[in-house]
Order: sequence, then C-alpha cells, then structure tokens
Amino acid sequence: MKFNTLVPNIFYSDINTGLKLFVSCLGFDIVYDELKSERPFCIIKKDALKIHLVQDHDFAIKDRPEIRIETDDIDAVYQQVNKNAPELLHPNSNKVASRPWGSKEFALRDESDVCVIIVQW
Repeated sequence: MKFNTLVPNIFYSDINTGLKLFVSCLGFDIVYDELKSERPFCIIKKDALKIHLVQDHDFAIKDRPEIRIETDDIDAVYQQVNKNAPELLHPNSNKVASRPWGSKEFALRDESDVCVIIVQW
C-alpha cells in the first residue's frame, strides 16, 4: 500500500481570498468549481499538488493553517510572487533565506492569516 498525496481543505470566510493567494499569485489552476453555489468550493491544482478551497466562515475562524510547499526553484517562485502579489509576502519572512535545518524558505500570508511557506531543500 502506498499513499500518494495529501490534499488539504483550506477554509475561507471569502473564498476569493484563497483564489488570490493560490490562483492569481502562485499560478494554481481551478480544475473543479462550485464557486456560484450556496457554499462555494473549488479544487485547485498545480503540478502534483491539489488543494480544496471551501468557503465556510465558521470553520475559517476556527483554524488558520500554515502549510509548506516544496519546490525545486525557489528563486523563480519568489520572482513570480514578487511580480504578481508582493503584498502577500509574509512580513517576518519576505525574502528567500537559508535556514539552520538546511532549507531555503520564504513565506506568504493572506488577509485571513493563511500562511504558505515555500521551501527548497
């Protein structure tokens, strides 16, 4: 038996906040959507990653996730973010920096406090 991918659900009070971070800024594609439904939902994908974005205010206020996305070209990702949405760069980690544990990292934070750390080992 083998597990292939972890697919998180990320909850937003306004799903457009998540779409700005993941689609407009990081270049994910919407592969399924119910954005016009009573409970907006979509599946986004980039390369081998998938994320479910769900609009649900009650869940959104209970948990603001911090997730890590590994890349093989952190400088290219940083340039893309800096071009598309520099306001999403986390104030405490807004430049690519080497970490003591051996990775290079920078972080994004959207207006709802979802944090995405971009990592290259």
